Amino acid sequence: MANLDVNFCNVKFPSPLVLASGILGVTGGSFRHSVEKGCGGITTKSLWKERHPGHPNPTMFGNEHYLMNAVGIPDAGITKAVEELGEYLPTRKAPLIANIVGGHKDEFVAMAEALAELPSPPDIVELNISCPNVEDEFGKPFACDLISAADLTKLVRAKTDLPLAVKLSPNVDNIGEIAKAVEAAGADAICAINTVGPGMRWNIDLKAPMLSNGVGGVSGPAIFPIAVKAVYDIYKAVNIPIIATGGVNSGRDALEIMMAGGTLVGVGTAIYYHGDDFWKKATDEMSAWLDGEGIKNIEDIIGLFHKI
Repeated sequence: MANLDVNFCNVKFPSPLVLASGILGVTGGSFRHSVEKGCGGITTKSLWKERHPGHPNPTMFGNEHYLMNAVGIPDAGITKAVEELGEYLPTRKAPLIANIVGGHKDEFVAMAEALAELPSPPDIVELNISCPNVEDEFGKPFACDLISAADLTKLVRAKTDLPLAVKLSPNVDNIGEIAKAVEAAGADAICAINTVGPGMRWNIDLKAPMLSNGVGGVSGPAIFPIAVKAVYDIYKAVNIPIIATGGVNSGRDALEIMMAGGTLVGVGTAIYYHGDDFWKKATDEMSAWLDGEGIKNIEDIIGLFHKI
């Protein structure tokens, strides 16, 4: 059977399939359950320095092709997060990526410092600088501007020695250049992509938008081709590894986006569609394909499309 271990920023993951941010909350119990089901690593929901209420319901709408969300990144704040992470991190059986967010640059810095000082810190810090459904509150995401993205990365890099990943937006025409800029500013990895959009749907009977926020980020199978192209472009532009995420809905999807350039594969909406049995089903599908191709180590397929 093929070896599914991957090394990402000098952290060993037992499988490239990791829980993407925003799918579960920040409870140690839910993290352990996902790992027991076959998840290779955990990404927390986005963590704020202070309590952040998010948007009122309804915050999600979807069908078999896509999901839209405008949850507004609710969170109880760093004090609660530290409490819950403290239940998972000391005895973790799979790595944890702590996703952090802020409305202003100093909030990102404060969060990175707080996580680095934990008795058992996370394995990787991920900067969520690309959420498209809080623009009404904070303006254009940092990830949509090359200079802003690089400046923020540099500020956080100066405050933590933990491996640093930066989550980029697909809603730009130069994602490869932005990735290159944050790499130069000190990023150890890239996460791509965040949700597409924002998009909008209306209920024609109620004559009202489906989401209370009016618009929301689009995720799910429909955005997978966009994610593959973004990862492909980023891989060509940088020399650091990529957490590839966006619409992955099967083990074959995971293999494809790894061949485009991903080292880890973030899984989000697939858990809504398939439940937590997805981890084993996808892993089995990946293993079967690798065995059929005579490939002994999954790391050998990373970036394969660039060698053809």
